[in-house]
Amino acid sequence: MVPMNTLKEIINFMVSNSMVRTYLAGLLVFTLSCTKAQDGLERPSTLRDEVKIETSIFTVIYSETKEQPLSLTYRSTNRPKNVDRGSMNFYTEDDYHTSDNKDYYRNVWDKGHLAPAATFSDSRENLKQTFSYLNCALQNQYLNRGEWRLLEEQERKWDDEQELIVTINIKFSDSILPSGANIPSNFTKCIEFTADNDIKCYSFPNERPTMDWEDYEIPYNQ
Repeated sequence: MVPMNTLKEIINFMVSNSMVRTYLAGLLVFTLSCTKAQDGLERPSTLRDEVKIETSIFTVIYSETKEQPLSLTYRSTNRPKNVDRGSMNFYTEDDYHTSDNKDYYRNVWDKGHLAPAATFSDSRENLKQTFSYLNCALQNQYLNRGEWRLLEEQERKWDDEQELIVTINIKFSDSILPSGANIPSNFTKCIEFTADNDIKCYSFPNERPTMDWEDYEIPYNQ
């Protein structure tokens, strides 16, 4: 056992030594910065305002600073249903800073699919891809489970006849959740009918719908 006097001498030396003080100060700053990042109080300076990501089923322009997609495009075709979603949950991506489960905890916001799970249930791989947080937006639960869902069902009727190219553009309010994600204010979905050479667009405020989905149609502006 080291005598008490010796321990005091060692401690006094460490405190008085300038190199040790510098090291300890640096260690403290590093620890505090890590704690802030984990608590969501500080964001890394490397977050991107826009990054384009192409997957096997959709192309998304994602904002890491907003932690939300800005726009997303997918092709809707007459795919057979071969798998069920079961207990699939949304997952984060290693290479991108996205929203996560805490942004959707005990609030009015659903984890809204942009490329619909039901449209890509032809394979487990495709279905799982729709559960990436790259494909997820903070969407009012009544919109997500109501008129937005009904429009998705209509798409799957239309794509029995021809391939559709669907593009969703998202606008944002100034509202930011305590967890860090920006809240969308509007979702505009434009559906291109490839055989008919026609485009239909629908614009939904991110709130509880007050009309049927057909009533949210707007003119297509190139």
